[in-house]
Amino acid sequence: MLSNTCKYAIRSVIYLALNAQDGKKIGIKKISEDLDIPTPFLGKILQSLARQKLLSSTKGPHGGFGLGKDPMEISLMNIVEIVDGLDMFENCLIGMRPCKTDTNNQDPCPVHGQFGGIRQQLYDLFNERTVGKLITEIEKTDEYISL
Repeated sequence: MLSNTCKYAIRSVIYLALNAQDGKKIGIKKISEDLDIPTPFLGKILQSLARQKLLSSTKGPHGGFGLGKDPMEISLMNIVEIVDGLDMFENCLIGMRPCKTDTNNQDPCPVHGQFGGIRQQLYDLFNERTVGKLITEIEKTDEYISL
Protein backbone atom coordinates (compact mmCIF):
# COMPACT_ATOMS: atom_id res chain seq x y z
CA MET A 1 0.00 0.00 0.00
CA LEU A 2 2.84 2.39 0.75
CA SER A 3 5.42 3.13 -1.92
CA ASN A 4 9.01 2.04 -1.35
CA THR A 5 9.91 5.72 -1.17
CA CYS A 6 7.47 6.19 1.70
CA LYS A 7 8.78 3.10 3.50
CA TYR A 8 12.33 4.46 3.16
CA ALA A 9 11.17 7.82 4.52
CA ILE A 10 9.54 6.22 7.56
CA ARG A 11 12.61 4.08 8.23
CA SER A 12 14.85 7.14 7.90
CA VAL A 13 12.83 9.20 10.35
CA ILE A 14 12.81 6.33 12.85
CA TYR A 15 16.57 5.93 12.38
CA LEU A 16 17.12 9.62 13.06
CA ALA A 17 14.87 9.51 16.10
CA LEU A 18 16.93 6.64 17.49
CA ASN A 19 20.36 8.04 16.61
CA ALA A 20 20.21 11.83 16.39
CA GLN A 21 19.16 13.00 19.83
CA ASP A 22 20.04 16.36 21.36
CA GLY A 23 20.28 18.18 18.04
CA LYS A 24 22.95 15.83 16.70
CA LYS A 25 23.15 15.60 12.90
CA ILE A 26 23.94 12.44 10.97
CA GLY A 27 25.52 12.54 7.53
CA ILE A 28 23.62 11.17 4.58
CA LYS A 29 26.33 8.61 3.75
CA LYS A 30 26.07 7.10 7.24
CA ILE A 31 22.28 6.94 7.04
CA SER A 32 22.47 5.48 3.55
CA GLU A 33 24.93 2.77 4.61
CA ASP A 34 23.08 1.85 7.78
CA LEU A 35 19.69 1.63 6.06
CA ASP A 36 21.00 0.23 2.76
CA ILE A 37 19.30 2.93 0.68
CA PRO A 38 21.08 4.49 -2.33
CA THR A 39 22.52 7.85 -1.28
CA PRO A 40 21.12 10.01 -4.14
CA PHE A 41 17.64 8.56 -3.67
CA LEU A 42 17.81 8.99 0.10
CA GLY A 43 18.99 12.57 -0.36
CA LYS A 44 15.86 13.45 -2.31
CA ILE A 45 13.64 11.84 0.31
CA LEU A 46 15.33 13.57 3.23
CA GLN A 47 15.34 16.96 1.49
CA SER A 48 11.59 16.74 0.88
CA LEU A 49 11.06 15.95 4.57
CA ALA A 50 13.36 18.83 5.54
CA ARG A 51 11.45 21.26 3.28
CA GLN A 52 8.31 20.39 5.24
CA LYS A 53 10.18 20.91 8.57
CA LEU A 54 9.89 17.27 9.69
CA LEU A 55 13.68 17.09 9.52
CA SER A 56 16.40 19.68 9.93
CA SER A 57 19.42 19.73 7.70
CA THR A 58 22.78 21.41 7.89
CA LYS A 59 25.26 21.66 5.03
CA GLY A 60 28.99 21.39 5.33
CA PRO A 61 31.60 18.99 6.64
CA HIS A 62 29.87 18.56 10.00
CA GLY A 63 26.39 18.77 8.56
CA GLY A 64 23.72 16.18 8.15
CA PHE A 65 20.14 15.48 9.08
CA GLY A 66 18.28 15.45 12.36
CA LEU A 67 14.70 15.65 13.48
CA GLY A 68 12.95 18.96 12.99
CA LYS A 69 10.29 18.18 15.59
CA ASP A 70 9.83 16.12 18.70
CA PRO A 71 9.28 12.47 17.65
CA MET A 72 6.01 12.43 19.60
CA GLU A 73 4.74 15.18 17.27
CA ILE A 74 5.59 13.35 14.03
CA SER A 75 2.81 11.00 13.01
CA LEU A 76 3.22 8.37 10.33
CA MET A 77 0.52 10.30 8.45
CA ASN A 78 2.81 13.36 8.34
CA ILE A 79 5.39 11.29 6.48
CA VAL A 80 2.89 9.46 4.25
CA GLU A 81 1.22 12.72 3.23
CA ILE A 82 4.54 14.35 2.27
CA VAL A 83 5.86 11.38 0.31
CA ASP A 84 2.83 9.55 -1.14
CA GLY A 85 0.01 12.02 -0.65
CA LEU A 86 -3.45 11.07 0.52
CA ASP A 87 -4.60 9.18 -2.59
CA MET A 88 -4.66 5.89 -0.71
CA PHE A 89 -7.27 7.37 1.63
CA GLU A 90 -9.28 9.27 -0.97
CA ASN A 91 -9.30 7.28 -4.22
CA CYS A 92 -10.72 3.96 -5.27
CA LEU A 93 -8.67 0.91 -4.29
CA ILE A 94 -8.90 -0.55 -7.78
CA GLY A 95 -8.91 2.72 -9.71
CA MET A 96 -12.52 2.87 -10.85
CA ARG A 97 -13.94 6.33 -11.41
CA PRO A 98 -17.27 5.94 -9.62
CA CYS A 99 -15.50 5.72 -6.26
CA LYS A 100 -13.39 8.79 -6.83
CA THR A 101 -16.26 11.22 -6.44
CA ASP A 102 -19.70 11.20 -4.91
CA THR A 103 -21.10 13.66 -7.43
CA ASN A 104 -21.42 11.35 -10.41
CA ASN A 105 -24.50 9.40 -9.15
CA GLN A 106 -22.99 6.05 -10.10
CA ASP A 107 -22.72 2.94 -8.01
CA PRO A 108 -19.37 2.53 -6.28
CA CYS A 109 -16.91 -0.19 -7.30
CA PRO A 110 -17.40 -3.78 -6.11
CA VAL A 111 -14.90 -3.46 -3.21
CA HIS A 112 -15.91 0.03 -2.08
CA GLY A 113 -17.99 -1.06 0.91
CA GLN A 114 -15.44 -3.56 2.18
CA PHE A 115 -12.46 -1.27 1.72
CA GLY A 116 -14.11 1.77 3.32
CA GLY A 117 -13.70 0.39 6.84
CA ILE A 118 -10.14 -0.76 6.19
CA ARG A 119 -9.27 2.62 4.70
CA GLN A 120 -10.58 4.35 7.84
CA GLN A 121 -8.62 2.00 10.12
CA LEU A 122 -5.42 2.70 8.18
CA TYR A 123 -6.09 6.43 8.27
CA ASP A 124 -6.62 6.30 12.04
CA LEU A 125 -3.53 4.14 12.58
CA PHE A 126 -1.26 6.45 10.58
CA ASN A 127 -2.72 9.53 12.27
CA GLU A 128 -2.46 8.19 15.81
CA ARG A 129 0.87 6.39 15.61
CA THR A 130 3.79 8.72 16.13
CA VAL A 131 7.48 8.12 15.58
CA GLY A 132 7.93 8.66 19.32
CA LYS A 133 5.48 5.85 20.12
CA LEU A 134 7.26 3.56 17.66
CA ILE A 135 10.61 4.34 19.29
CA THR A 136 9.17 3.51 22.70
CA GLU A 137 7.90 0.18 21.38
CA ILE A 138 11.21 -0.59 19.66
CA GLU A 139 13.14 0.15 22.84
CA LYS A 140 10.85 -2.10 24.92
CA THR A 141 11.30 -5.17 22.73
CA ASP A 142 13.94 -7.73 23.58
CA GLU A 143 14.36 -8.66 19.94
CA TYR A 144 16.67 -6.93 17.52
CA ILE A 145 14.73 -4.83 15.05
CA SER A 146 16.47 -4.05 11.82
CA LEU A 147 15.49 -0.86 10.08
